[in-house]
Amino acid sequence: MTDMTDAPGKSALQKRLPIIVVAVAALLGAIFLRDYLSFSALQENREALIAFRDANYLLAVLVFMAIYIVIVAFSLPGAAIATLAGGFLFATFPGALYNVVAATTGALAIFTAARIGFGDKLADKMETGSGVVKKIKDGIDENQWSVLFLIRLVPAVPFFVANLVPALMDVPYRRFIISTFFGIIPGSVVYTSVGAGLGEVFARGETPNLGIIFEPHILLPILGLCALAALPMVIKAVRGKDGI
Repeated sequence: MTDMTDAPGKSALQKRLPIIVVAVAALLGAIFLRDYLSFSALQENREALIAFRDANYLLAVLVFMAIYIVIVAFSLPGAAIATLAGGFLFATFPGALYNVVAATTGALAIFTAARIGFGDKLADKMETGSGVVKKIKDGIDENQWSVLFLIRLVPAVPFFVANLVPALMDVPYRRFIISTFFGIIPGSVVYTSVGAGLGEVFARGETPNLGIIFEPHILLPILGLCALAALPMVIKAVRGKDGI
């Protein structure tokens, strides 16, 4: 006869297994893959990559997107380099499209792992809780679309954090996918366009300026999008304050 006291523990472990695998893979990747998923590696292998792309374009797209998905899904180092590679190999367009689709797919994978492991249970605790925690949960629930777009648009929010937080807040899959896909487009287009110009950067023996997204002519439009995303929350707050 199966010991009933072991069943809940086993079930909990099984639920947490996907996110445990992600955490272990992220740790191992940070230790062993950093040198392989780097700008230097891209620079050293650029001719071979271009030759492979020219000889097998469709396969190159599929392999590139698969690698990008794995990088995001397991929070491996090199997501920014992968975005640059998308521009370098496939130009700003369709490179940006490949980057956005792959990043969204990888984000969905880690979102699912986190939600299976912790999301539903944590969301239930927050829903039945009280005080400040309950107010935070209610505030997010009332403004989910705005919050989801903001954490994607704000450059200072790490990508893996923007994947985990919605899972812990019990965000529906449809909202997560839509907000991720459209929310990462501005940043992806910027970095993909930088990647599209890597040929000249390589020729000069320089490294790309990954801080370009913080330059005024790029940052200000993104902040404008952030303000637009936050507008519904501001309107709700004003209406609530005025008793409208």
